[in-house]
Amino acid sequence: MSAVIVAVFDELQAGEGARLALIHDGFPTDRVELTAREEPGPAGLEPAQSPADRFSQYFHVLFGRGEKESESERLSKLIIESGAAAVAVLPRGAIEVRRALELLSQAHPRQLLEHDLGKQSLEFAASSHESPWIRSFWVKPRPGDPDCIYCRLFPGSAHETHAA
Repeated sequence: MSAVIVAVFDELQAGEGARLALIHDGFPTDRVELTAREEPGPAGLEPAQSPADRFSQYFHVLFGRGEKESESERLSKLIIESGAAAVAVLPRGAIEVRRALELLSQAHPRQLLEHDLGKQSLEFAASSHESPWIRSFWVKPRPGDPDCIYCRLFPGSAHETHAA
């Protein structure tokens, strides 16, 4: 995995509230994951014998092996023993990172972890402007041009609407 933000909450209800706030704000449901003892989410699908091992593997997948290895074990222990909940956000770009950090901070997590936020792929799901950069698309008619945009872009090719 690459860029991820994980917020740790003392209880499941706080984690659920943070997850809902992110989704209501427009984050896709497949990029916001809730993990708790009562609600394991994707961690419940990890191939392991015990729930603690499933949670640990899940966090290893999120953070990768290496410097965050002990963090994965600690988070797993918090979830199993203390009933904590974790919300993981997989942001796409700087705008989503800022917004996710803002929303998660407002939910008052016990801890906020960031991993590889500088190593994101070039995905732009959000615009930095409040309005769309394109408002309308107008094709100026010229004599002899077909009315269909597809036919203008690909002259001589037939498609379903104008099958020759």
